[in-house]
Amino acid sequence: MKRFTPEDFPATHYLFFTGKGGVGKTSVASALSLTLSKQGKRVLLISTDPASNLQDVFGQTLTNHPTLIHDTSNLYALNLDPIQAAAEYKERMIAPYKGKLPEAVLSSMEEQMSGACTVEIAAFNQFSSLLTDKQINAEYDVIVFDTAPTGHTLRLLQLPTAWSGFLEDNTNGASCLGPLAGLESQKQMYSEAVKVLSDANRTTLLLVSRPEEGPLREAARASNELKDIGISNQQVIINGLFEQTALKDHYAKTLYERQQKALQEIPTGLSLYPVYYLPLAPFSITGTKQMEKWLNHDFEMASVETVKEPLSYQSVQDMLDFYEEHQQRVIFTMGKGGVGKTTVASLVALGLAERGKKVHLTTTDPAAHIAWTLGKNGLHENLSISSIDPKKVVQEYKDEVISKASETMDEDGLAYIKEDLESPCTEEIAVFRAFADVVAESKDRIVVIDTAPTGHTLLLLDASEAYHKEISRSSGEIPESVRELLPKLRDESYTSIIITTLPEATPVFEATRLEKDLQRANIAIHWWVINQSFYVTDTLDAILAQKAQAEKNWIQRVNELSNGHMVIIPWSVQEPKGTDGLNHLL
Repeated sequence: MKRFTPEDFPATHYLFFTGKGGVGKTSVASALSLTLSKQGKRVLLISTDPASNLQDVFGQTLTNHPTLIHDTSNLYALNLDPIQAAAEYKERMIAPYKGKLPEAVLSSMEEQMSGACTVEIAAFNQFSSLLTDKQINAEYDVIVFDTAPTGHTLRLLQLPTAWSGFLEDNTNGASCLGPLAGLESQKQMYSEAVKVLSDANRTTLLLVSRPEEGPLREAARASNELKDIGISNQQVIINGLFEQTALKDHYAKTLYERQQKALQEIPTGLSLYPVYYLPLAPFSITGTKQMEKWLNHDFEMASVETVKEPLSYQSVQDMLDFYEEHQQRVIFTMGKGGVGKTTVASLVALGLAERGKKVHLTTTDPAAHIAWTLGKNGLHENLSISSIDPKKVVQEYKDEVISKASETMDEDGLAYIKEDLESPCTEEIAVFRAFADVVAESKDRIVVIDTAPTGHTLLLLDASEAYHKEISRSSGEIPESVRELLPKLRDESYTSIIITTLPEATPVFEATRLEKDLQRANIAIHWWVINQSFYVTDTLDAILAQKAQAEKNWIQRVNELSNGHMVIIPWSVQEPKGTDGLNHLL
């Protein structure tokens, strides 16, 4: 695997960066844009990421108009706000119906447009206008987009049915696609944008990942989705590779070995494209000087900072004390993929079982179930486990919906419904039904659930009209288990939410959005857990110790958000798998 250098930069006019949240898309896009501008090219860097930290990276205020970056002569940046654009779009769509439809119907319409898909459509609307703006394209040699649309969104925009009156008329509903309604006036612009994305002579897609199993798997999925719709001019950048040093520090040695193992098992689909890497930097990649040092590997190791300011935080045992005292029956772990929800759910379940509580742990990750059963000492006698297979329950749900829809719809309508069912909301809803069944069957024990539905999905489920479209498209009936569970989720004496994050910018920003989502649904959050922190370890490795210092700001941010109900789990040299690994953390 080759190190990514300026000689490897794509030569196309458009560069699109995509990848799982927190892999470093913004850092890579910014450093590449800066280097291109140093080569004499006039560059425009555009962020469409709702959690964008582009302003922090460059240390200056950015707007939705090109702004010259300090200390450069050719680099311009603009920060689009898709969340604001989505809010404005939602208001435009609902305004004509105010005063004409009942409040309950308006609330349902508004909630259907409050999900991630609306934000993504709004973001695509914004950068489609930039892609097709002849003046902007003539003014810049290279245009770089931080955050590309998913293959799912692009396929939707290519379906003829999405642009008909189908959305207004169909009775089967659409799980996430309310935002497409009323966009027919943009059809020509979207069509041109998709053509630009698919043109290998004009566009390169850069998939950013980390040398870890989860992000690599997500990058492979995104790569295949985009390839399927004709976007095959791709490159892969593995960000944050821990390069071999003396490795005397046991944390450094373990991290190096884990990353190498993940890279040896890189998904086949990614290896079809050029794969490069960038090193794990011993500093925060902010400011133009730091970017140049990082991309050119021109940095010296600073002295190791061994003295850390004392932090006020809770332990996993403190959190278990809370659950013993308050006796909640259902505990959810929530957070973005890759932050360690399964680890946290497993720690809570095992910890409570060891305190004499009857506990049932259920997860959507079949691998987590295997890890538990392979524990040297087997399962604890108070702990039972089930594993919900998302593929199975989603397929069953899709089959139900398509069977019902095929009774009344033509081929175009069915094609739209089938694509609609590929949205993230479909999996949330299908898995939620399975979760509800598990909870209903386990009234005599604490149920710990790994991966909960978002507040947006819960509000959809709770709105009668939306519910009919979302859950009962196939049967027209609300499952009893779901009807019983929804009110309990809002009862904080019955249900507890644990938000899990990492001590880094993007995971914390995304966790903050999740918190607001849950607040809209009137669901209480009891704990925040920061996972895999180097700040609370005793690492003496030069790179890792400086990485630990960079975590401090994000730890303080979470401490404020949690009102002191913050648990920090250290980065562990023993992987948290099986009962032995989990007991090590406990």
